[in-house]
Amino acid sequence: MREAMYWEPLEGGRVRCRLCPLNCIIDEGQRGSCRVRKNIGGKLYTLNYGKVSAIGTDPVEKKPLFHFWPGSCALSISSVGCNMHCRHCQNWEISQADEDFPYLHAATPEGIVALAKKYGCESIAYTYNEPVIWYEFVLDTAKLAKREGIHNLLITNGYINEEPLKKLAPYIDAMNIDIKAFSDMFYMKIAGVPGGEPSRRTAEIAKKEFGIHVELTYLIIPTLNDGEDEIRAFARWVVGELGDDTPVHFSRFFPHYRLSHLPPTPVETVERAYRLAKDEGLRFVYVGNVPGHEGENTYCPGCGKPLIVRWGFKITEYHVKGGRCEYCGEPIPIVGTYQKKRYNWMWW
Repeated sequence: MREAMYWEPLEGGRVRCRLCPLNCIIDEGQRGSCRVRKNIGGKLYTLNYGKVSAIGTDPVEKKPLFHFWPGSCALSISSVGCNMHCRHCQNWEISQADEDFPYLHAATPEGIVALAKKYGCESIAYTYNEPVIWYEFVLDTAKLAKREGIHNLLITNGYINEEPLKKLAPYIDAMNIDIKAFSDMFYMKIAGVPGGEPSRRTAEIAKKEFGIHVELTYLIIPTLNDGEDEIRAFARWVVGELGDDTPVHFSRFFPHYRLSHLPPTPVETVERAYRLAKDEGLRFVYVGNVPGHEGENTYCPGCGKPLIVRWGFKITEYHVKGGRCEYCGEPIPIVGTYQKKRYNWMWW
């Protein structure tokens, strides 16, 4: 436990958290919506600093990041808590938990960076639960990793206020931001927050102001966020605000948590979103959670040939050289070079 960043005292011993757009007003002895920031004696404390719920090595494609150091290894770490309460969360056991979760391990920024080096990981991914509410530990670890030449990856819902985002951004190399839907009603009813504008603003600030590599994930849930008008509006926003070269991953939903009564997303629904986004001008669109689907591949927007062929998280063919299509020379926006190697697998 340590004093949190980004809060202010209020009358009567209450505090206001300023980390995320919820701006929780918290009474003495109570917690914010994320469950891991608590008012103790009129001060706000973070309760999950250095508390790790999972750690392991992953291919960077699992994040998913398809245009950032392809084939490289990420040391994935997570804690507990989240500032959203998505009814379909696949990691709800940790995202909706607090510091009493029984399987937490103690960690330090120095220890995390040392593990990344030990297992040959080019990056550290803050993932699985929401890294925004693990802010202090993520910031300290990212600073140290940056000094040691290790990339920092933020896998996030993007629900963070501008001031803390801009303090963290210089240490972040890539982000996958989960855009839940393109309707505020979805965010209110399904994610439990007022709306999605803060997540979109985070993507815009990260890419346009800080040059962070940004990819987006849009999980398609039948009847809730799969309408044609909504998909088109989302794609137009990406093209207009982030650029047509922004990678977008449309992923297939499977029943989880409080939406276990819904069926899995039909593959045809994800394929339709893929086509709609292409129609709106996006050049790099992917189909997720359908292993072996041709929509996992990267295609040249110039000649149309497959440049990076994937099966799940594994690359089987790679035809980008010097940032260009091997066949026609079209520039392909890939950060870093292909890392073709075997992993030193680790998980606990």
